[in-house]
Amino acid sequence: MKTKKTNILHLPILVEQDEDNFYIVSCPVFKGCHSYGKTIEEALD
Repeated sequence: MKTKKTNILHLPILVEQDEDNFYIVSCPVFKGCHSYGKTIEEALD
């Protein structure tokens, strides 16, 4: 039986909260890589 090798990449992320209480998550390594949500979990999804 063969096992599958999984590569894990660790990247920095920034979590900020705007004036409307939305969370903004971005990865500064990749230009334009960002997301937002009402909760941190929603923004990370």
